[in-house]
Amino acid sequence: MSNLDKTSVGEPALTVTHPLVKGEVGPGCAKVDPIVIADSVTRQFGGLKAVDVAHLEIPRGQITALIGPNGAGKTTMFNLLTGFDKPNTGTWEFDGKSLAGVPAFKVARAGMVRTFQLTKSLGRLSVLQNMLLGATGQRGEGLFSSLIKPLWRQQEEENTIRADELLARFKLDAKREDYAASLSGGQRKLLEMARALMSQPELIMLDEPMAGVNPALTQSLLGHIKNLKADGTSVLFVEHDMHMVMHISDWVIVMAEGRVVAEGPPETVMKDPAVIDAYLGAHHDTDLGDLMEDGPNPVLEAERRAREAHPEAASEDDGYAKPEERA
Repeated sequence: MSNLDKTSVGEPALTVTHPLVKGEVGPGCAKVDPIVIADSVTRQFGGLKAVDVAHLEIPRGQITALIGPNGAGKTTMFNLLTGFDKPNTGTWEFDGKSLAGVPAFKVARAGMVRTFQLTKSLGRLSVLQNMLLGATGQRGEGLFSSLIKPLWRQQEEENTIRADELLARFKLDAKREDYAASLSGGQRKLLEMARALMSQPELIMLDEPMAGVNPALTQSLLGHIKNLKADGTSVLFVEHDMHMVMHISDWVIVMAEGRVVAEGPPETVMKDPAVIDAYLGAHHDTDLGDLMEDGPNPVLEAERRAREAHPEAASEDDGYAKPEERA
């Protein structure tokens, strides 16, 4: 909601407030109940800063969209927060616990899980086996405990029941025994989201959930994302489809050149001059929902060069990856 305040000289000044925010809405604004708080996070590739975020807070229990043109640093920020990459500087905490420098598997155990733009399903395992890999604290994972079936039989049965419930919810139950490699691109997106929920996360981070998905499955994915919020799970997602962002998000954070340049409710952010400029430059008469984001970008070029120089540290998820085959 917006409140029109008066300045000391009697001239109107527009101050935007919102129930999720303490004080005025703006880049890096403090939230009433944040689940993630990040400070002074930077990531540099060569001479360019892919991420340069002074302060960022993600509201709890909401669907938050992270948007921006290609090379804005969105996926890099995802990688930093989830332990898939290391920052040059910065600290962040999740649900009151510091996760700066914590490896990815411990971040997931803490309750913050992510999916990837290019799905990471294991093609030679069945759909059910992929689901069971997402369960945490499995007693049979130890070298010696795995040999003693009574120690983990009941837990395995409970995990299987939960996996079957999620597969039915995501309309994948008919594919239960099929190899994951046989699924379409859209079905692999659903499988990855369902597998992420096996750990019962508090925050799920989705990197371009609609990328490469057949339009016939788009509505299904939108419904599942909305259901995550209904179940009490916080959602943070990266997306280029502005119509989707407007449709499902409660809060939008905009990045450009590694920085947070705007944030707020979607209907306000889409009209923000800083957002229009970040996407379109001087072409203000173009609809954000019709954006085409092709072309070389200096940040992506720097990331590519850094990966080529240090292939052992390269992330599998990057802006130069080919879009996966459409469902």
